[in-house]
Amino acid sequence: MVSIDVIVPQSAPRRWQELVIERLRADGHDVSVLHQAEAAALPAAAKLAFAFEQRLFRRKGPGLGAPLDRIEARSGGRPAALRLDLAGNAAPSDVPTIGLLFDGSASDLSPATAVAAGRLPVIEAVLDGKTVVGRARPMVDKRESAALGTEDVLARAVTLVVSIARAFAESGSFRNEGTPDAWGRKGATAFGFATAYLSSALPRLGREAIRRVGYRHAHWRVGYRFTDAPGVADTGWLGTGWSVLPDPGDHFYADPFPFEWQGQSFLFVEDYPHATGKAVISVVPFDASGTPETPRVVLEEPHHLSYPQVFERDGAVWMLPEASAGGRLTLYRATGFPDRWTAETVLVEGEISDATLLEHGGQLWLFATDRDGYGSTSDTLVVFSAPALSGPWTPHPINPVLIDLRMARPGGAFVRNREGRILLPVQDGTLGYGGGLGLSELLDLDRRTVRLSQPRPIDSEGDWPYPKIHTLNRAGRLEVIDGIAAVRKRSGKQ
Repeated sequence: MVSIDVIVPQSAPRRWQELVIERLRADGHDVSVLHQAEAAALPAAAKLAFAFEQRLFRRKGPGLGAPLDRIEARSGGRPAALRLDLAGNAAPSDVPTIGLLFDGSASDLSPATAVAAGRLPVIEAVLDGKTVVGRARPMVDKRESAALGTEDVLARAVTLVVSIARAFAESGSFRNEGTPDAWGRKGATAFGFATAYLSSALPRLGREAIRRVGYRHAHWRVGYRFTDAPGVADTGWLGTGWSVLPDPGDHFYADPFPFEWQGQSFLFVEDYPHATGKAVISVVPFDASGTPETPRVVLEEPHHLSYPQVFERDGAVWMLPEASAGGRLTLYRATGFPDRWTAETVLVEGEISDATLLEHGGQLWLFATDRDGYGSTSDTLVVFSAPALSGPWTPHPINPVLIDLRMARPGGAFVRNREGRILLPVQDGTLGYGGGLGLSELLDLDRRTVRLSQPRPIDSEGDWPYPKIHTLNRAGRLEVIDGIAAVRKRSGKQ
């Protein structure tokens, strides 16, 4: 580990800055804390807005943007090999210094202003004011909330800084990602935040409150088709022939994974009852004519389950459902397919979402997102490898591979297209959760490198009625997707 000077404001530092220090110390770094006297305090308008939304959304405890009375100065045991300027205005030094820019501004009021105005900020970690050594494009889950959106952005600022320090400790160098996209932009002002909040954030908050009075917060529907033709992974567009899996309206189906077993097609789905707010896994058998039977529950836990990836390996049938709410990724084995499943082993601890399995280069790999303690579950890609399904599963040394709402979260199983390329469906959160899917090609994967192409967006043209999709899968002739629908609360019908 390395010795690091962390520079924070002397007065009114923020909770996210304190969290960086805590995380660096937990990684074993020798951390000194230095004060910068002239850093700007959080304006009263932002404090009032954040406090209002904290109460509105019933969030307990201080947010990451909340001001603290003080972060105590502390000396380290050795001269610093790295400085982290979290105040945004530290004096130049001979020690390599990393600063953060939020949309080109060093002020951490900038992400709050951007989110209030309805924009998605980009975070850049800049070495000595010249070279970008890391970028993050955070996901904002609740676009109607400036406070919670700012929390999402600041959470990824923490992730980014800690990951850069970890990489520097291991290699003694930094990645060169060019020059800042918007160098020298003026910092946000109290007036700018207040204007953005009153003119944009509050109206969005009001519209969302009105919408939720009459409509379900989210209601997904699953689409399926049997086809011998090339699928979406080959054509890049949805096309025609889709049927909608019926649902009763008081719960929805999502995250479809098809599986062929002994000549019959089965579909495993997230089954979400609106009344409980906790999903289970259900199976939908198809008869010989391609007609779905009534879904039935096959797996339930005390926590939410989704993304039921089902596959055959080592003479057994397995399920790897998403269970981030339970804090661990558990592998299940079918003891009476398709209805009986037994927990076999825990593969990974943590808030791991949508873990997607791949066999490549003589190893097994899992691509997933990691919430990293705070913020969104949809923007931080991590990869694990193992020699066998039961493990041990080892984090990739470059984790997090990327922080990018456009391509971090898997949206279905890996697929090899007609050209032999390995593609991963990835969720694009630019328009919000479930806003769309893309296809990223796996370019490099080994124990030192993970590289995916920029995703090619899937064209929603065709007869599927719900263009906001976030899952794509195929097994044999059965291809499946899902899409979000506007469903009224009073009738359960669209």
